[in-house]
Amino acid sequence: MPKRTGSARRSSYTPPMAFDLLLRGGTLVTPGGVTKADVGVRGGRIAGIGALSADGAEVVDATGLHVLPGLIDTQVHFREPGLEHKEDLGTGTAGAALGGITAVFEMPNTNPNTDTPARLADKVRRGREKAWTDFAFFAGATADNAEGLAEMERMEGCSGVKIFMGSSTGTLLVDEDDALRRILRSGDRRVAVHCEDESRLRKRRALVEGSNAHPRLHPVWRDEETALLATRRLLALAHETGRRVHVLHVTTAEEARLLEEHKDLATMEVTPQHLLLDLEDYERLGTRAQMNPPIRGGRHTEALWRAVRTGVADVMGSDHAPHTAEEKARPYPASPSGMPGVQTMVPLMLDAVSKGLLTLERLVDLLAHGPQRIYQIAGKGRLAVGWDADFTLVDLGARRTIDGSWIASRCGWSPFEGRRVTGWPVRTIVRGRTVMADDELIGRPSGEPVRFMEAPPARRPANPTTHR
Repeated sequence: MPKRTGSARRSSYTPPMAFDLLLRGGTLVTPGGVTKADVGVRGGRIAGIGALSADGAEVVDATGLHVLPGLIDTQVHFREPGLEHKEDLGTGTAGAALGGITAVFEMPNTNPNTDTPARLADKVRRGREKAWTDFAFFAGATADNAEGLAEMERMEGCSGVKIFMGSSTGTLLVDEDDALRRILRSGDRRVAVHCEDESRLRKRRALVEGSNAHPRLHPVWRDEETALLATRRLLALAHETGRRVHVLHVTTAEEARLLEEHKDLATMEVTPQHLLLDLEDYERLGTRAQMNPPIRGGRHTEALWRAVRTGVADVMGSDHAPHTAEEKARPYPASPSGMPGVQTMVPLMLDAVSKGLLTLERLVDLLAHGPQRIYQIAGKGRLAVGWDADFTLVDLGARRTIDGSWIASRCGWSPFEGRRVTGWPVRTIVRGRTVMADDELIGRPSGEPVRFMEAPPARRPANPTTHR
């Protein structure tokens, strides 16, 4: 009998790949550029990109939509535990999902503060019970827990360490260089920092005391020098200790220029409100425009947009920090600082794309690639085979008005209510599961802790010197 030679025929046949979910016909924003393709999902991860067969999978028609990697908000305050009348992990992540966000990093200034391993573990437990999106939590740095932060930053669900150099909402504050130095020497992951100089804040507090104080004085009290002094001090300590730092909610032109000079150790965050609100909004919004650091406008806004366009800004975070309408109605300065934003960030920035203020690719870098890169997130932030099947599907042509009835936050308001935007998130998918479609939450909360890669060792200088 002649020897069979059918191996070529056998190797030419590739059986169809089985998927759980197929996104069909969308325009993908990938690390390699913008392209039209299908995306196949299996077991919660991306299993194929190209012209794919459904083969019994759930099919989502993405024709006419842009498929973005799941967008990540790396600065939110969801107020749980202790302040649930403002927000909790359920309502906060519901707003995130409705706004096209697939994962959030939550801040430690709760009650009690997230400053011990037990309190961090408790937040992770709460997240598993309530979160619609995936999540991670910052460990709050204090002078008392400095030496234990290296342990906390390695815990499940920990996004890193957060330092408040100036007083804001809550009681976390580290304003002495010796304590800051000890914190920066404890651990290896990038440290997120709120940069306002506490000494200057205390000296200038008298500027806003008295019955005639108005929120328009907020950027006078917490002036540009308050922010710049703290950022300079932080950079000096970062160079001395070799620790990488991330400066949150940058608001001044001077800080942006300074951080551009120190990209070796420092990264920079911008927020939508500091890009879109102006000094006139203190008259329109009153205390609802009050946040720390403050809205500044003018040349500072121009400098922040320049940082966005040139790549100096590494990430965008919402700094979602809700307070009830009743709390915000208190006379200034007794009114608390902060505003909601996790749900409105993506629509506002898609509108900015429609106006030509930034490209869609740059927006994806700020909200997906950038967070993955600087926080060393494992498996999220990119459309690539093997990565988590997190997707934000957006309609770039949709015209909508931000309406208070759409806001899921327990605070019930937004400084952007009534704003007309072009571009809207229409579907949010987390690890292959649709959690929002057409402004409706789907299923039940099933968020999981974000995973992180092992951090490279911090760069420790051989002969530490104070940077000038």
